[in-house]
Amino acid sequence: MEQTDLLSRVSKIHFVGIGGSGMCPIAEILFHEGFRLTGSDRSESDTLERIKGYGIPVYTEHKAENVDGAELVVYSAAVPRDNPELVAAREKGIPTVERSVMLGMVTRRYPRSVAVSGTHGKTTTTALLTQTLIMGGVDPSAIIGGKLPYIGGNGRVGKSDAIVCEACEYVDTFLQLNPYLSVILNIDADHLDYFGTLENIIRSFHQFALQTSGIIVANGDDPNVKKALEGVTNAEIVTFGLGAGNDYSAANVRDEAKACEDFTVMKKGAPLCEARLSIPGRHNILNALAAAAVADRMGVSPETIAEALHAFGGVHRRFEILGSFHGVTVADDFAHHPTELTATLSAAMRMGYREVWALFQPHTYSRTALLLDDFAKALSIPNHVVLSEILAVRETNTYGIYAKDLAAKIPGSVWFNTFEEMADYTMTRARAGDLILTLGGGDVYKCANLIVEKYREKA
Repeated sequence: MEQTDLLSRVSKIHFVGIGGSGMCPIAEILFHEGFRLTGSDRSESDTLERIKGYGIPVYTEHKAENVDGAELVVYSAAVPRDNPELVAAREKGIPTVERSVMLGMVTRRYPRSVAVSGTHGKTTTTALLTQTLIMGGVDPSAIIGGKLPYIGGNGRVGKSDAIVCEACEYVDTFLQLNPYLSVILNIDADHLDYFGTLENIIRSFHQFALQTSGIIVANGDDPNVKKALEGVTNAEIVTFGLGAGNDYSAANVRDEAKACEDFTVMKKGAPLCEARLSIPGRHNILNALAAAAVADRMGVSPETIAEALHAFGGVHRRFEILGSFHGVTVADDFAHHPTELTATLSAAMRMGYREVWALFQPHTYSRTALLLDDFAKALSIPNHVVLSEILAVRETNTYGIYAKDLAAKIPGSVWFNTFEEMADYTMTRARAGDLILTLGGGDVYKCANLIVEKYREKA
């Protein structure tokens, strides 16, 4: 059975891990399209409650009988091959597809599919674009990698022929997509455990561009993006960037309060609209330009684009302010690559805090080992650095790398084995006017939450 028409041949679908942030929005869309769904998930979450709210049966244990009656089984990459539901599906001859494959199948049902790619900024830009299109009356469906407060979740079912989704390059999952419009924000050395070299990453983005049928909105300032687009003639290329030679650019950039930027969005050298960002960091100028370019091409008025750029307050775990306690601000951010850390910490240092405490959890041995000096340089930006041990994720430590190796390259830094130790060390030293900022792609947000709890107990 061909994957391209698989959805047209089935009516009942079972999701293994249906509450996952990447699975829930896909399930919502299919449910609203009339498919009968079931799912399983052991972990309670807000997304799982959303699914249950539709009346979709959800099993709390993974059992072979859960797939009875299903004509298709969808699973996330985190589900092991020996999961009893996947084993049962194979034994019963029920087709199984991984989540990224299903994402491709779903988005191909939308004539105006928009896929946002890039090493950095995907979630922020996808969320910003989604909010802009909603405010502009486009009424898109959306699949976002983080929670967008404007819609109260990370997914949305719209009534139009447009859908916006993230296109993640890790293990080439974005090559499951065939978007009408693709965005390439930037290309950087990351996921080298899979790609091996930057050249291989560029080659994958080139293939992604070749799979775009209509328009490619690309960072015209990024040399790696330019390389990826060499020889691409299958789609119209629209550029954005700080350089005036881009189709969409920024003029009159002004640093405003809390390191949020004001600037004029230029289109072909003429003013399109004024942008007054409410999210910090110069890197968000590029994210905003990308969203503005796509929204403009999709018919949103310049006035609405300006309104949306100002109204957008960010996404969960992207410089998310958790509160202020005894004059100390606590925030959390997803940054886990040196380029992201540099952008986030540079913004933090410009926001007027007395001192900035960066509590960083290194994410994967391979990334830490291969980019060790880059991490050390980025983490030299804040006033203080507190490290956790490296989060293994999917790896074993064949690199022989440890947090102490990174700490040795950052003067004055310290490292601890537990979030409890990190929290206590920082809280005894932070003073009124300081910022405590947890950073990392893993579960370091638990450290931030622990700090908040401890401050509340002291109140």
